[in-house]
Amino acid sequence: MSSLKIFDISGSGMNAQSLRLNLVASNISNANSISSSLNEVYKARQPVFAAELKNIMDQNHAASSVNVLGVVESQAPPVAEYAPNHPMADADGYIFKPNVNIVEEMANMMSASRSYQNNVEVLDTAKNMILQTLRMGQ
Repeated sequence: MSSLKIFDISGSGMNAQSLRLNLVASNISNANSISSSLNEVYKARQPVFAAELKNIMDQNHAASSVNVLGVVESQAPPVAEYAPNHPMADADGYIFKPNVNIVEEMANMMSASRSYQNNVEVLDTAKNMILQTLRMGQ
């Protein structure tokens, strides 16, 4: 495997974790939104990733990357709260809150942030190793 493939691999990991961080931010920012309808309430969103292993036939080496397959909405039911005096209450007096779990989202944020940071460190280490290799010829 070419030593430059490490930049592609780590870059794909950074892109995946960046998407994950954006979705966590969206989930947290909408955690306290209220709706008068089950169909209109915000649903927590999560990314779906897959590790992709690419065989390079001519060199008999393999490289891998992270593919973003998509974004899925949580199937957990929204929180129904009886609040007949609320201006957004439906005909039965209920308001609906998103199915966002703040504790889970904070854990996801910490995990994504650390994974992103690890990929940055991999890039920095690879860059330093290449620079040291180039200096050996001087």
